[in-house]
Amino acid sequence: MTSADSRAIVLVGPMGAGKTSIGKRLAKQLGTTFSDTDSLVVREHGAIADLFAAHGEPHFRRLERDAVVAALARGGVVSLGGGAVLDGDTRRDLASHDVVFLTVAPRVVARRLGTDAKRPLLSADDEETPIARWQRIYDARRPLYDSVADTTFDTSSGPLEMIVTAIADWTRTRGEQT
Repeated sequence: MTSADSRAIVLVGPMGAGKTSIGKRLAKQLGTTFSDTDSLVVREHGAIADLFAAHGEPHFRRLERDAVVAALARGGVVSLGGGAVLDGDTRRDLASHDVVFLTVAPRVVARRLGTDAKRPLLSADDEETPIARWQRIYDARRPLYDSVADTTFDTSSGPLEMIVTAIADWTRTRGEQT
């Protein structure tokens, strides 16, 4: 069992939900550290798009898993890459942390992501638009996000600071209950 002090506040959700932006602000508001698993992978191994191109998605997922383990061990606020929940060990690890599922409407994510070449899973092809691909990936992962989440916040509207404050309030209330 993990003590309340070593519990991380983990943000999960699809690409474009705002996990990094919200995570940074949430950590600042709570006076704690922030880790982004995608950033950890990039810092250690290079651009994610390059990793996908050179070694494929399975290789990236192994690196991502290592980054998740390191970030959770540090605690604070942790933003997971959108596909991190695909790993069963990661899902099991999340049971001992406070997990916030950030949702976002497709119309909003289309504006946020635009044509983001840094996101290899959204690379355009003749068969499917990037937003259709995003929706397909989100629909497939949604049950996994739901299964690990302790609470859900939608990031589609409203000032970002209001969402951050709502999550911080939830976190504080949860901490008082343990």
